[in-house]
Amino acid sequence: MLKLSRTTQLLTASTLHGAATLAAALDTGCFGPADRRVLVVCNNAAVPETAPALDALPGFERLRGRFDDVISWNGTIAPFHPSGWSPRPDDVPLWERHLRLAWELGDDEIELAVESIQAGPAMAVTGIFAGAPIDVYTDGLMSYGPTRDKLDPLVGTRVRRLLHLDLVPGLKPLLLTEFGVEPLVVETEGYLKVLGELASAPVELPSVEAPALLLGQCLSAPGLISAAQEEELHLRMVRGAVALGHTRLVFTPHPTAPAQWSRPMEEEAERLGAELTVLDTGFPRAAVLAEVLYERMRPALVVGCFSTALLTASAFYGLPVARVGTELLLEGLSPYENSDRMPVTLVDALLPELGDRAAVEEQRPSDGAEREVGALVAAVGFAMQPRLHPGLRPAAERYLSTRLTPVTWRYFKRRRLTSLGLPGGVPARLSFLSRSAAVRRVVRRARSLRR
Repeated sequence: MLKLSRTTQLLTASTLHGAATLAAALDTGCFGPADRRVLVVCNNAAVPETAPALDALPGFERLRGRFDDVISWNGTIAPFHPSGWSPRPDDVPLWERHLRLAWELGDDEIELAVESIQAGPAMAVTGIFAGAPIDVYTDGLMSYGPTRDKLDPLVGTRVRRLLHLDLVPGLKPLLLTEFGVEPLVVETEGYLKVLGELASAPVELPSVEAPALLLGQCLSAPGLISAAQEEELHLRMVRGAVALGHTRLVFTPHPTAPAQWSRPMEEEAERLGAELTVLDTGFPRAAVLAEVLYERMRPALVVGCFSTALLTASAFYGLPVARVGTELLLEGLSPYENSDRMPVTLVDALLPELGDRAAVEEQRPSDGAEREVGALVAAVGFAMQPRLHPGLRPAAERYLSTRLTPVTWRYFKRRRLTSLGLPGGVPARLSFLSRSAAVRRVVRRARSLRR
């Protein structure tokens, strides 16, 4: 059969980890044949000029051969910022014509692979190439939660597959299932092979034998917790690791974290008789993937809040892990449908708490933690997005009527359950109490006394 046109795959990525996931998907046959594969690189930093794009990071050259071309999305749409820009509807045909000329696409049939489909870059690209089929890939725990907001059917119905890492074996993602999108696991062996290539890149790392690796995370900047709470969380990591007998610690700060946050951790480690090494690889700071550190350092323990890297350490590398601070996030996340809720819930339910020595040593969930994670995900997913997943109501009702305990209550909010008419909420005949100013005053007084 005569082939009338070429096929070009446009694959977008904003992080080195995302590019590695794409490379693994390509290596393991997740994508069909194409005449040309173009990696569209997006730099989502608040000030892109001060942070290098992923194709300038150490190790990217190990991935470069999978793509025929690498194109900068930032350079294409300058001076607009990629996080907040999408073309006006009337300008879409002009932008498609511009990109076909600038990227030498001609009349090629376009196939898209995007991450975070509701973020600015993905929405812009899928909007410009309005007739192109879409594959969505994800390298994190958010894939197990529902779609953040109602997606335009003109976009959602074009999504063919959800490519994801098997971070929680046996658990099926909820993301995009409202459009009947089927998930496809990126083979773990292929993913680890790509990470092994990245680990072989010439990056100088401190020589610390079997340390406790403390993972920094961006928590206060997006308003999940306060800066003081995040600093205290880091100190809890140090104290907890030392309490478990670790005297060699390595801290990987988030690239956007203030440099002065490391100093209190160093002082606390010294006070406790341990040595803390802060990973600083120069510019950009802490650009080395946690998985590369797993390959190079083989840490004796990995500690974090709700980073996806905790699950890759446990599920893919067999490393001991421990969580800290998830109870604080579960209490403070707002609104309830916050897309970070499912990652926090999964880490809290599946991993041991740093202060629970027995659980950490045995690598099991802390006492009372959820073990039937599929039922928990269905209940939390429905409570987060009931309009997108009305079919999950029976599963949520079953869970809430039989599994609510002092431990599992932290995954839910009574006000949310009440508004949805779910077990655990305030009965309808007592709902007037929540509207009573006198009752609210008594509750506030009781809470202040308890504190």
